[in-house]
Amino acid sequence: MILAVSTLKNLPSPTGGYRGRFAPSPTGPLHAGSLVAALGSWLDARKNRGEWLLRIEDLDTPRCIPGATRQIQAQLLACGLSWDGEVIYQSQRHDVYQRALERLNGLQCLYSCTCSRQTIANALAKLGIETPRNQEMVYPSTCRPAHLISNPTDSLGQLQQAWRIALTQNCHIEFKDLALGSQSQNLNTEVGDFVLRRSDGLFTYQLAVVVDDAEQNITHIVRGKDLLSNTARQIYLQEILGYKRPEYLHLPLVLDEHGEKLSKQTLATKINTQDKKHSLMELRKAATHLGLQDLPDGENVTIAEWLLAATHAWRS
Repeated sequence: MILAVSTLKNLPSPTGGYRGRFAPSPTGPLHAGSLVAALGSWLDARKNRGEWLLRIEDLDTPRCIPGATRQIQAQLLACGLSWDGEVIYQSQRHDVYQRALERLNGLQCLYSCTCSRQTIANALAKLGIETPRNQEMVYPSTCRPAHLISNPTDSLGQLQQAWRIALTQNCHIEFKDLALGSQSQNLNTEVGDFVLRRSDGLFTYQLAVVVDDAEQNITHIVRGKDLLSNTARQIYLQEILGYKRPEYLHLPLVLDEHGEKLSKQTLATKINTQDKKHSLMELRKAATHLGLQDLPDGENVTIAEWLLAATHAWRS
């Protein structure tokens, strides 16, 4: 049985200095797109003789489905994708994220915000800015004070208001993606001051993932290309908090028949792992999407044998 832990201090040092992770949200079972991310990150870790950790990103509790975590773990194991160490659950780490928020507050990097999505949309409309469908709205600094100060610690616990990070001027982030090459983003003009804790008290993905990656000593982040736009924000937080920057590798997305990203929100079908035959079929489809070639396709090939061949074939 895999136990949840709330502290990461006793994790062993990674073999060869490499530590990767797979971090699904338990909003449903794994589908073809999430298996591609899992397989790619697992192969990269094994190819580099490193560790592969499993983190359950269950911060957004209203969206989590009961039983999904256990189902995801069972699907991974059915595909031979075993993880190292104990599973980490974000829902058990609120105190860690709160301490990071208080640290940023001490650096005078935070301010409270009471804007609703409609308020932000109206403010942008007055500026003549229209946000395309399915894209985030750039926050227009409506609630940002003229002078930033450290807020009283008890005020950080108040609900009905969000807490945003105050970006520095000319906040231009550049990084190299191991698959996509040089990347850059101007956070001021493309994102704006972003939320670290929501008005309902839930910490956001941006803060939690940065804190967890740092505490788990993650050296390589291999994930879907849909998360590429989050990377600059996470690097910015890493720099402020004094964390090391991991290497990034973003994988090609699996699209549906409409050209949209395959996701649980679009009712993507779960992968079939009812037996070894079907699990291997799902792995082969994921490997094809990742561009892996010349892998064994015989009926008598075991999952372990296939994964060994895929590991040798993996190229970053």
